[in-house]
Amino acid sequence: MNITASTVSLTVDDVAASRDFLTAHFGYAQAAAADGFAKLTRDDAAVDIVLLRRGIEVLPTEQRDQRAGGLILAFTVTDLVEHEERLRRTGVPITMPLREEPWGERLFQVTDPNGVVLQLVEWT
Repeated sequence: MNITASTVSLTVDDVAASRDFLTAHFGYAQAAAADGFAKLTRDDAAVDIVLLRRGIEVLPTEQRDQRAGGLILAFTVTDLVEHEERLRRTGVPITMPLREEPWGERLFQVTDPNGVVLQLVEWT
């Protein structure tokens, strides 16, 4: 198997709200869009993100009413403190404050308008 790209698909109530949050604060760009759908990408090694509106008919019936939940979309970054300060300055609520774990992981979390948890991590 040769994996050429990675994408996470998130089912949300408001595609535009998550799209705008990720493009404004996390450097994503919209690569494709249709009613109830947006594909976001970056120029670096970050995972692509597909946003699907809850209830959209392209999903199998048993998945249509599910929402992205119980998951954490984690990004390993450099300059973690700088990113935390930037997000705070732009009004993004920090939903888990910056902390350092005993095993060397520094992290904090924000939550997008649809409840998707995004975690930024830096290893020390």
